[in-house]
Amino acid sequence: MKARVHVMLKDGVLDPQGAAVRHALATLGFAGVEGVRQGKVIDLDLAATDRAVAEAEVRAMCERLLANTVIEKYDVEII
Repeated sequence: MKARVHVMLKDGVLDPQGAAVRHALATLGFAGVEGVRQGKVIDLDLAATDRAVAEAEVRAMCERLLANTVIEKYDVEII
């Protein structure tokens, strides 16, 4: 079974990497971009065969390692 985790900074947390990307896009002539938020995608190959068990396991991984839950939010997708 496969899982995909999307990790993004929570709303209100400054995103200096996103700001740098927005600035670079403006420099390249893409003036219509008003904001950029940058995150990460983590793909996992799991041994679990039960969808609910796999999702619970991935959420535990996020809470303990994959996301800094103080400043980041995450979404788990079983694919």
